Amino acid sequence: MSAVKTALTGTQKVAVVLMNMDQQRAAVVMSQFTESEAEEITAEIIRLRRVDASVAESAMAEFHELSTKGGLNGRGGHDAAAGLLEASFGAEKAAGVMNRVASSMAGKAFEFLDTAEAGQLLTLLDSEMPQTVALVLAHLRPEHASSVLTGLDESLRTDVAQCIAVMGAAAPEAVKIVADTLKIRAGAVVSKDASDVVGGVQPLVDIINRADVSTERALLEALEERDPVLAEEIRSRMLTFADIVKLENRDVQLVLRGIDSAVLAAAMKGTTDQVIEVIRSNLSERNKELLDDEITNAGPVRMSQIEDARSEIVRAIRDLEAQGSITVLRGDEDEYVY
Repeated sequence: MSAVKTALTGTQKVAVVLMNMDQQRAAVVMSQFTESEAEEITAEIIRLRRVDASVAESAMAEFHELSTKGGLNGRGGHDAAAGLLEASFGAEKAAGVMNRVASSMAGKAFEFLDTAEAGQLLTLLDSEMPQTVALVLAHLRPEHASSVLTGLDESLRTDVAQCIAVMGAAAPEAVKIVADTLKIRAGAVVSKDASDVVGGVQPLVDIINRADVSTERALLEALEERDPVLAEEIRSRMLTFADIVKLENRDVQLVLRGIDSAVLAAAMKGTTDQVIEVIRSNLSERNKELLDDEITNAGPVRMSQIEDARSEIVRAIRDLEAQGSITVLRGDEDEYVY
């Protein structure tokens, strides 16, 4: 692996200094950091592996209190990090820190796929086992994974969804093999370290939440036939149009601000009185009038139109929640008490 030749961040400079000290002295320095800081430094030692001599020399020069040594050690890596932590905190605590570092680095094995189009990923994953596809999708951003999941054949899509939901901790060696194989196919040049990844129901819910209505419906129906308990758990965690009643008034107003009155009128067809009341009480008088006009002139509305309209509102809620603009209470979450 070629040496790092670019400018270093502050944490990387600390890592380089510790890499160039004898372990006993470095352990004394490392023990002065908090565990959180030690985790960050450890991650950088693992990532750096080898640093160009001129870069290491520049970093060392900033720490003028250190004595100049004959040669600079530019080698890091897993063993160097683990040895330094063990000397600093003891074997048991060092193991805990290394495990947390591994968890914090989870998902980075497949970062090289972040810029790939859904179509390219479908081609890349063609003929792979459902477990392999599930492993990859669990690493991707939910909106990215959703596009890929939507493009899979229905049978494979259901298999992959089930694999994501029941996935536990994957062996680092297995993740590395999958990542390295896909990097070769994708023409990637640089390899990143692989680490544990955990799937589960929530990653699958995040992916389905960003899929279109038809994909969502077909997938849940297929999972219902295969594993009713799993399907019910997924449904219980998913956001629905009726969940608008769980929002604070201010949050409802933020959601409705970007919704066309025609879409809102269609979404309200056949809904509960509680939902209608929440929506109407958070509209301005002018927007209430526009909504009433739409409802009066709408006439019969197809169920597919109603579902599409509700889906648009749900997407608005999801987007605002993802941005941190609103908060949605789910399941048994406690409400705030003022």
